[in-house]
Amino acid sequence: MAAMIVLSTFPDEETARNAAEILIDKKIAACVSIMPGLTSIYRWQGQIENSREVLMMAKTTPDNYDRLESALKACHPYELPEILAVATECGLPDYLQWVAQETAPDNENSNERLP
Repeated sequence: MAAMIVLSTFPDEETARNAAEILIDKKIAACVSIMPGLTSIYRWQGQIENSREVLMMAKTTPDNYDRLESALKACHPYELPEILAVATECGLPDYLQWVAQETAPDNENSNERLP
């Protein structure tokens, strides 16, 4: 089983939570972790920016990446959102199976709950 971690930064925790709920509700991600307290330093339109941001890590499958990217772009407040996918090389087989199960198109609701 394959899994991906998709990273995206948001301006605040509320916006990240709203996006996470969309991804979970649409069964595009099995789990979304939100980490506040980041400082991002980058060049944007010729200026060096220094921003406080929140990092979102969504766990999904490669088959769901295009849907996840589209959903993030649609709900993201940034003109050019950071959306980076990292393929996992390996992982706990039961967890990988859970990610696949939670993001399967025909899955209504799983009785299993893993973080």
